[in-house]
Amino acid sequence: MPPKAHRDMARTSLLVFCCAVFWLGRLDNGVQALKCKCDVCKETNYTCQTEGYCFTSTYLPKSGVIEHTYRCLDRFLQVPHNNPFFCHRQNSLNSTFVMECCKNEDFCNVHLSPQLMQKPQGPKFSNFTTAEIVLMSVIPTMLLCFVGVGIYYFYKTKHKRGGLHHHLRHGEDSIEAPDHPILKGVSLQHMIEMTTSGSGSGLPLLVQRSIARQIQLVEIIGQGRFGEVWRGRWRGENVAVKIFSSREERSWFREAEIYQTVMLRHDNILGFIAADNKDNGTWTQLWLITDYHEYGSLFDFLGRNTLDTNGMIRMALSIATGLAHLHMDIMGTQGKPAIAHRDLKSKNILVKSNFTCAIGDLGLAVRHDATTDTVDIPLNNRVGTKRYMAPEVLDETMNVNHFDSFKRADVYALGLIFWEIARRCNVGGIYDEYQLPFYDAVPSDPTIEEMRRVVCVDKQRPNIPNRWQSCEALRVMLKLMKECWYHNATARLTALRIKKTLSNFRTSEELKM
Repeated sequence: MPPKAHRDMARTSLLVFCCAVFWLGRLDNGVQALKCKCDVCKETNYTCQTEGYCFTSTYLPKSGVIEHTYRCLDRFLQVPHNNPFFCHRQNSLNSTFVMECCKNEDFCNVHLSPQLMQKPQGPKFSNFTTAEIVLMSVIPTMLLCFVGVGIYYFYKTKHKRGGLHHHLRHGEDSIEAPDHPILKGVSLQHMIEMTTSGSGSGLPLLVQRSIARQIQLVEIIGQGRFGEVWRGRWRGENVAVKIFSSREERSWFREAEIYQTVMLRHDNILGFIAADNKDNGTWTQLWLITDYHEYGSLFDFLGRNTLDTNGMIRMALSIATGLAHLHMDIMGTQGKPAIAHRDLKSKNILVKSNFTCAIGDLGLAVRHDATTDTVDIPLNNRVGTKRYMAPEVLDETMNVNHFDSFKRADVYALGLIFWEIARRCNVGGIYDEYQLPFYDAVPSDPTIEEMRRVVCVDKQRPNIPNRWQSCEALRVMLKLMKECWYHNATARLTALRIKKTLSNFRTSEELKM
């Protein structure tokens, strides 16, 4: 072949190669390459091409003169591909580098001008070298560490003889003896207030685990379908420990999740302390640790005690206040979703030392997502205790997609609880024996069908003693409970309205005194 033919063939091959390179640069899976301004690309007329992003960066070197760079973001830096981390460099007061990305048009980075945050005027450290600044930071930290280690070993040596065997008696999980607090004077309440900063969302998980592993179980105080409730001791304080069986893991997780809802903590909601799972070698125990109330449940308390009219109103008001807080939707970044209990009854309400009440047992509770107007439960509205189920729950007509339906069912149960309390009100030495609602209409463990017949078909409600009409406080309670019992759920009072009614009556009674 003549030399000229060789030269023509070489030129043709080179041309084909250049075209291929050009189109490969512009096409990748059908995507046209993006052109960007490039301040270091002299050979290509200060232009670069990329399949991803153009960027502009602002940099403050030691010279103090701000510099700008314009480049293409290389493929290997585009992680993740659709939203690279490098496009989100934080711009803080300590930052000397910030960048912005774009890909809406060719040369879009020409218009970008990321700004460094201005540092507030303060003491200047320009006379110190980097090494000197590092030493000034590290040396005090090291000194503090040495002091801390010294104190630790001093304490350990001092108490080694008297404390070793005492610690071992509580097992390897006990970090310290429950009855000998290291932090003297720091109660659980103070710890919760310090660590949650008012958010009410519970202690940090690591702290919860530490507390759970330091608890000494003392005596069993109750049993239920989930497991057992114990009185425990932590650093000399009583706590209640609800121990779930391993098959009730979902109930344990759900209740712990609900209790740690932001802003849930309230005087009339059982105080949550910690949740932990403990392996005793044979099976796993699921612990839920809460405040301990020596008077026990409202069911237990009413079975042993009577109330005067002031005590009755005070107790009813505290329950309504707790339920109103539970039902309330608090908006904001630290807001609280509305929560419905779904198993409100006297056995799930605790009596505090001041004879007010706290609502507990939130294992069946549901939360309302206000942004999507949805309820986070499976489509199963037949839960809870049959005796306290609202008519619409018993006959399966409740709209489970509407959150207010769950709140109205709670209010129905609240009316039954008010009836239990009012029966134990002692007026002039006269009171009724404690009974559960519908005690005279259904067996001790009624079925759904039996409750449906009584509540939905016959539309019965608990019997009202005649003596209630002669006492103003009992008349107020009677009016409220009847407005909680309406067969039509939409006609029932709200928990907030009940709270206001009882609060106003209590205030008026105090003014009369």
